[in-house]
Amino acid sequence: MKTHSDSNEICCPEFDPIPWDDKTFEWKEKPFIRDKVCTFFYMPLNFSSVMKRFDRKVTYAGAIVPNNLCLSDHTSKWNMDLYLAVDKEIPDAENTTISGKFFSKVYEGPFGDTEKWMKDYETIAKLKGIIIKKQFMWYTTCPKCAKKYGKNYVVIVGQIE
Repeated sequence: MKTHSDSNEICCPEFDPIPWDDKTFEWKEKPFIRDKVCTFFYMPLNFSSVMKRFDRKVTYAGAIVPNNLCLSDHTSKWNMDLYLAVDKEIPDAENTTISGKFFSKVYEGPFGDTEKWMKDYETIAKLKGIIIKKQFMWYTTCPKCAKKYGKNYVVIVGQIE
């Protein structure tokens, strides 16, 4: 994980949607670190500073972020919890794990389409007979890298029963 140091630099790896699109999978105590982002009507206010804090902690620990996976849990209009996947425990971080069965679906386009994506995701889950208990959003690249790649992929990851 790298943060922006040069406006022409690509800091996010290119995302391959195929392994995540319309997939069901299971995690058993998958390690993450957790932090909070302040939001205003769901719009993140300090996302960048939280990601930089994550980066410092992960780099200091010599850890890896598998798949560059960072899940967002929009808990209210005013808060979003971020879960950054890691390969080991990180000192001075809120270490946690996530377990369960999940269904993921990839979408591409502007963030303004989120409501449309959520409705589509819920429709697909219903047609498959899947009951969603909790939903996470995975914004696979930062806005600058999405612009450079020409694709803004977002993955909805739902914990299922």
